[in-house]
Amino acid sequence: MTLAELAQTLGAELHGDPATEVTGVAGIETAGPGEITFVANPKYSALARTTRAAAILVEPEFPAVDAATLRIRNPYLAFARTIALFYQPPAYAPGIHPTAVIAASASIGRDAHIGAYAVIGEDVVLGDHATLLPHTVIYPGAKIGHHFFAHAHAVVREYCELGDHVTLQNGAIIGADGFGFAKLDAATATGRWEKIVQSGITALESGVEVQANATVDRASIGETRIKTGAKIDNLVMVGHGSSVGEDTLLCSQVGLAGSTTVGKNVILAGQVGVAGHLTIGDGAIATAQTGIPNDVAPGKVVSGYPAIDNRQWLRSVAIFHRLPELIRELRRKD
Repeated sequence: MTLAELAQTLGAELHGDPATEVTGVAGIETAGPGEITFVANPKYSALARTTRAAAILVEPEFPAVDAATLRIRNPYLAFARTIALFYQPPAYAPGIHPTAVIAASASIGRDAHIGAYAVIGEDVVLGDHATLLPHTVIYPGAKIGHHFFAHAHAVVREYCELGDHVTLQNGAIIGADGFGFAKLDAATATGRWEKIVQSGITALESGVEVQANATVDRASIGETRIKTGAKIDNLVMVGHGSSVGEDTLLCSQVGLAGSTTVGKNVILAGQVGVAGHLTIGDGAIATAQTGIPNDVAPGKVVSGYPAIDNRQWLRSVAIFHRLPELIRELRRKD
């Protein structure tokens, strides 16, 4: 593909030789001749002057450099789309592997690929163009829409409901029992625990992706719901009865306790912990390792534990590092 063809495909403005051939993509530190790279983070801007890449995807206002540039408003998104142009994932032809186990009462849509040792239980409804890779397990009564893609060892538990274009990465578990136990003798500290039946479901709306070894628990009653377009990273735990809004991102090792309501377009960065029975408003952001014990207002950016306004947290951290010095000054004044 030439730079001219790539620029036309992406809708970018090309500054450079349109006949240059592009054969792949790479990061700016390692890109060589024939490869396309990008700059979206200012801290990598200096590398644009020394990169050996055939061309760089940059914002329209980016300074001129020796390398060719493709100027576009969102270079990171353009780079993601460029990767898709050059990377060819494995193709899975329609068909059912002879070792797959499919209940007679299950309904399988058109052009499904059912891999080795996959198990599909009684009364499952699976839409068209599904791909189930080896050892995927779909429990009885699950209902799944079109273009479902389950990587190896993904599990969908009984009666769960999934929309169209849902992707489960390896080891994702949808609808495991929520963590519900009642003390037999609440009046004493020695009472034993009795399991609360988790009779509800987990529902994933269309366009949801759940990545490797993440869990979305079923509700004790009612449902746990992940709404359209939400993305759940590796090792995330969504507690029973929670609701996650449209296009929200839950990054790695986020934990939501039960009955948490998360709005739309929220970003919870890595290792954020959220106490149960609270609400995080639309568009809120929690930075990495934030602990959230109370409601968060829409659009708020919070950090630390207990979560406070991000700007206040940054000032507090700056003061924290100066505490020994401040204590010495106070002692001298005494």
